[in-house]
Amino acid sequence: MSEESNEIVHLLTQMKLTWNAGDSAGYAGLFTEDADYITFFGLRLKGRQAIEDTHRELFKTSIKLGEGGGGAPSIRHLTGDVALVIAGGTSSVDGEPDPSRASVVTLTALRTTEGWRFASFQNTRVSRP
Repeated sequence: MSEESNEIVHLLTQMKLTWNAGDSAGYAGLFTEDADYITFFGLRLKGRQAIEDTHRELFKTSIKLGEGGGGAPSIRHLTGDVALVIAGGTSSVDGEPDPSRASVVTLTALRTTEGWRFASFQNTRVSRP
């Protein structure tokens, strides 16, 4: 795996750690200032501040991120500074894993002056057709 891919995997790990710690500022800091963020139910957030504000409230709940589903994330470098990332995940409520909450997350990773950050996030719940 390339050094850039390792840095993106680290960013994904930080995403899970900040979420589970309830750190809305740390979580939002993983995104670019002008990031586009779309939740599994279609809410569109625009920008780091909106991500932080929304997650501050969400993190008051007992939802935690579990182990990623579907194996290692797929990272495809589109240019030296842009990568398409597809990762799977699950979450738990009150400490109990909830398979009905499995999702696929598509992100755009961008190399910035702050390091790699996510410029877009789309969470899609896994369901049967």
